[in-house]
Amino acid sequence: MIITGGKILTMAGPVYENGTVEIEKGKIKAVYEGRFRETPGPIIDARGAWVMPGLVEAHCHVGITEEKKGVEGDDCNENVDPITPYLRAIDAINMMDPAIADARRAGITTAMIGPGSSNVVGGQFAIVKLKGRCVDDALVMAPAAMKIAFGENPKVNYSGMGKSPSTRMAIAGMLRKELFRAKQYMEKRKKAGAEKEWEPDFTLEPWVPVFEGKIPLKAHVHRVDDIFTAIRIAKEYGLRMTLDHCSEGHLIADEIKKTGFPAIVGPDLSSRNKIEVQNVAFKTVGELCKAGILTAVTTDHPVSLLKSLPICAGLAVKAGLPMEEGLKAITVNPAKILGISDRVGTLEVGKDADIAIFTGNPMDVFTDVLYTIIDGEIVYEKEKDKID
Repeated sequence: MIITGGKILTMAGPVYENGTVEIEKGKIKAVYEGRFRETPGPIIDARGAWVMPGLVEAHCHVGITEEKKGVEGDDCNENVDPITPYLRAIDAINMMDPAIADARRAGITTAMIGPGSSNVVGGQFAIVKLKGRCVDDALVMAPAAMKIAFGENPKVNYSGMGKSPSTRMAIAGMLRKELFRAKQYMEKRKKAGAEKEWEPDFTLEPWVPVFEGKIPLKAHVHRVDDIFTAIRIAKEYGLRMTLDHCSEGHLIADEIKKTGFPAIVGPDLSSRNKIEVQNVAFKTVGELCKAGILTAVTTDHPVSLLKSLPICAGLAVKAGLPMEEGLKAITVNPAKILGISDRVGTLEVGKDADIAIFTGNPMDVFTDVLYTIIDGEIVYEKEKDKID
């Protein structure tokens, strides 16, 4: 497939005003200035359009909290046990959720999907390409992160049951206890090695990639105090972490910068329906970016709709985020944060041919998506408005 004649924003530096992208076997073969003149295969004429990497959502619950299905389609939170590291998002993602088709219509090609925030430890996220009907065929990485949560959600869920946690102290204490158990397990596991038969513990094995540094903690944090508690605990155990939501992050941007932890900010396109989100604002992304923090925008679907991802980035730009950084916040930045920038997030030779073609700036509400391409295959075409 050849895409030619459009304004190509590689998100890796170069912008080609009248460029060409060549695709072969699902990968990007070449990107360059100038129109392609030969005709070895299908050609998309992108004159007047913007050609960009497919957009990346760094935190959502699409396919787990399904649209149109109510309680029957909601598998987001296991509200009976606050510590559930062994839950896997892949066992609940329904690729037939209509919100996934809507996301493709918006140029979104990849999403990080996982459990909600009712539990102190919620389980394992997965990174998925938004195509096909079988999640196993769509996987980019699983497990991709371990969900942990602080603040109101675990408190409200379990205090109503008359059990812990009912305070922020209990949330932190229960997480430390679990991490202490997991660390001891890792030490015993390492000592056992090949010397004797090892009996794995199903409830603790999910922590192995976390302690080996292969995947991060994915911390649900809104308020300043919860952000600091998450940082404190991650440092105690020497673990990687992303700060998800980070609603009051703009109030402590310099402190967050010192930690080196990236932030996934949002959902700002939602109501301030609880105390811990009272300072939610689109300016947060810009303030964190200004402080030098690697930052991505999230919809937290279904809190705000996944298809609104580029509009959320646009509203952050309106609130002070530089235009280029707004585009990065939904392409290369989330790809870097999720650890998949070797495959997606930029248009570079050898990367997956995940491409979105827009009539203009995707952060403009009037912009249409002409094509969405995943792994070199067209999964949405506006002219046909048909999704396989």
